[in-house]
Amino acid sequence: MAKDSDYYEILGVSKDAKDEDIRKAYRKLALKHHPDRNPDNKEAEEKFKKMSEAYAVLSDPEKRKAYDTRGRAGLRDMGFEGFKDVSDIYSNFGDIFGDSFGQRYYTAETRAVPGDDLRAAVPVSFMEAALGAEKDLHFQKSAVCETCGGSGAKPGTEPRTCPTCGGTGHTIRRDSQLGGFFSVSSVCPQCDGDGKIITDPCSACRGAGSVIKPVTITLRMPPGTDDGDVLRLRGQGEAGAHGAPPGDLYVSIRVAPSDAFVRSGNNIIYEANIDFITAALGGEIEVPALRGRATLKIPRGTQSGQTLRLRGQGIKPAKGPEGDLLVRILLTVPKDLTPKQEELLKEFSAESGS
Repeated sequence: MAKDSDYYEILGVSKDAKDEDIRKAYRKLALKHHPDRNPDNKEAEEKFKKMSEAYAVLSDPEKRKAYDTRGRAGLRDMGFEGFKDVSDIYSNFGDIFGDSFGQRYYTAETRAVPGDDLRAAVPVSFMEAALGAEKDLHFQKSAVCETCGGSGAKPGTEPRTCPTCGGTGHTIRRDSQLGGFFSVSSVCPQCDGDGKIITDPCSACRGAGSVIKPVTITLRMPPGTDDGDVLRLRGQGEAGAHGAPPGDLYVSIRVAPSDAFVRSGNNIIYEANIDFITAALGGEIEVPALRGRATLKIPRGTQSGQTLRLRGQGIKPAKGPEGDLLVRILLTVPKDLTPKQEELLKEFSAESGS
């Protein structure tokens, strides 16, 4: 099963498949390739991982829409990057298997639950996005409690292993109704799934291991950042439970339009008004550019609507080719003429035969 296989092909369903068809297809494949039924079978494990990733996307309306629209790029923008291993799938069973099996399945040990991801939309100017900039983001989020170091326990004490679940966070049994090979679990009623019990909680965070605090994070936008781009700041999301890794911060860029320029890829478009004499005889004009001003040579006989190019005066992204400044020429026709100007224009018209 290739890494980049289509999710619909992985589950063997059509692109217009109903939710129930997707659940049935996944259940059938999961029963066949589940690691409990195929111990030490790497090929089955890889298939199980791929089909679980496919089901995670196609069973979620928002993820499915993003995938249908932009493929895996759309999923990455949402913060979904699949599963690292089978244990990663088990830790997400509530989202992946709940609809199909009605139960959750877990590995033998409780995994540290990372913090939630955060999302923010940041308005920036056209020039900030084109040239790159740094923006300070001010907001509040949960952070590791400095008093207890995230353990939730009073300094000098430690959480103790839950005696009911032995630290797994779940009570486990084998379910014969599902073929006898699934480990069916339920959340431990004593520790609520944490696997540990805090008998003497930290006074600063009241046992949570995290506190809400204001933070300032510097967002570094590379040159060429475009409207709708999503920048990922790893580890800048909510704090994880009891010392687990924090989540990430996803920042959506909202670029304000420019009064002077229009962007086209890495090129910048500017409209310049010139008089018809300069257009006819040629000359030079100054035009605004991303990095100050630039001199543009106007060839003789330039027509209205013609586009002239200043190479290398566009966006210079960190990766990829640099853009140009494209100047679209618009002729300015005078409204008021002196008698002599009118006479000269009439002579010009007569000589040119127009």
